Amino acid sequence: MDFSVLYTWDGLVYLIILSLLEIVLGIDNIIFISIVTDKLHGKDKRKARNIGLMLALVVRLFLLSVVAWIMGMTKPFFPNSSIEALQHFSGQSLVLLLGGLFLIYKSTVEMHNSVKAEEHEEKKSAPNKLAGVIGQIVLIDIVFSFDSVISAIGMTNGMQQETGGNPLIIIYMAVIISMIVMLIFARQISDFINKRPTIKMIALGFLVTIGVILVAEAFGQHVPKGYIYFAMVYALIVEFLNIRMRKNKAAKGE
Repeated sequence: MDFSVLYTWDGLVYLIILSLLEIVLGIDNIIFISIVTDKLHGKDKRKARNIGLMLALVVRLFLLSVVAWIMGMTKPFFPNSSIEALQHFSGQSLVLLLGGLFLIYKSTVEMHNSVKAEEHEEKKSAPNKLAGVIGQIVLIDIVFSFDSVISAIGMTNGMQQETGGNPLIIIYMAVIISMIVMLIFARQISDFINKRPTIKMIALGFLVTIGVILVAEAFGQHVPKGYIYFAMVYALIVEFLNIRMRKNKAAKGE
């Protein structure tokens, strides 16, 4: 591989921006992993979280190795359909649709259990329970990896003409850097979410919204994710203010 592009100013700028983008796109993956691993105990929780993120890295790198195949999945299945929503339905759309429906279902079930304050103690053995959680993580990793890789390819589309370098090297490095960052902070994010029920509910609502967006994009309706991330950050800021207010009231004995 030719790494010379990494020593150019334009290459470094692309690497930094793309790494930040990959970290942002990986937040929903971390949130999902944090919530589904909360049912596990002790070392299993950490093991599932680390395995989940490592699998996400493997899936992303694998998808990057078959970029031509991924980009070819945009060929519509029903180009002559009288239903406009189906005219652009492709292999990518199918992945997004199934992933979106799974995310909506899983997040809704978790919200229901949280509202009902139910703790379902499964009769499965610990290894089977761990395998089930990892299986769910693998499914959602594939969907989020598609989103991540497609975004990265789109962002570096004109880089080869501008820098004369191979954009795939930049994407590979950005994916690896973002995964290292997420592995470092995954436990802190997971503990923070699961120890605060209201934050967990906001996170689940965010995942439902992401699921709806994936379903919409499967039928050609593009929704800028920036609006969703802004809404989540705004909701979190409001909740942080509520937490602060409750602490102040408790300190004053009110």
